[in-house]
Amino acid sequence: MTTIANRYEFVYLFDVTNGNPNGDPDAGNLPRLDPETNHGLVTDVCLKRKIRNYVSLEKEGEAGHAIYMQEKAVLNNQHRKAYQAENLEPVDKRLPKDPKQADAPTRWMCDNFFDIRAFGAVMTTGVNCGQVRGPVQFTFASSIEPVVPMEVSITRMAVTHEKDADNERTMGRKHILPYGLYRAHGFISAKLAERTGFTEDDLELLWRSLTGMFEHDRSAARGEMAARKLIVFKHDHPMGNAPAHVLFDAVKVARTTTDADLPARYFSNYEVTIDAHSIPAGVTVIDRI
Repeated sequence: MTTIANRYEFVYLFDVTNGNPNGDPDAGNLPRLDPETNHGLVTDVCLKRKIRNYVSLEKEGEAGHAIYMQEKAVLNNQHRKAYQAENLEPVDKRLPKDPKQADAPTRWMCDNFFDIRAFGAVMTTGVNCGQVRGPVQFTFASSIEPVVPMEVSITRMAVTHEKDADNERTMGRKHILPYGLYRAHGFISAKLAERTGFTEDDLELLWRSLTGMFEHDRSAARGEMAARKLIVFKHDHPMGNAPAHVLFDAVKVARTTTDADLPARYFSNYEVTIDAHSIPAGVTVIDRI
């Protein structure tokens, strides 16, 4: 399968109901907020993590779809696999001097790890495999409207140690948002895809990940999260036919006129429109959700 030949941008909408889409460990796991506007935030790293998790489930064990950045992974051990496969001996923090040999570990990593082909990686630790810029990048997701975090008290009936069996049960807290609709922007570069080998099959897998990743990420904090819209802009030319911001500005998300004064609690409280007249020539709009 050949690498992608078109540039893409996309608008991604997802929502959360009575949950915490991305807790901040520096703030007691409160939902992340923009302190000036109280709009909710979800980091790009959080979205990429969910894509990695989806790919690892769908493509488990399939060649070329391993995940580089995963829980408890020892990155230098991942790098050693590339040197072993290419019959090379690693030198601490250095690539091989021969240009062809220097490129071989990097190419092997791109060929075997989906997230490196997609997002790139800095692999210059003790066992050096170089670094690559990935063709797929995300912005932080931001909620369409300000959100209001709620603190909910909970109790635990069980205890950890027998000596605590007769003590009062411990109290805890959960932080949730009653509702929030989030918008993220994404970019896919055909030219950077040439460097990592990001293919048309990889692109289709990325789209499936974005539409289905929340279905396999359920937890008490994220029981009701859903992908609501994935609007893709496909450029005819690999370098692009229009600036990304022009395309993003064509997508409007606003409250419906019938309930604009009430707190939003459902996706149906919003309407999403695309200004087709502002889309430049050479760009195709694809509504994937």
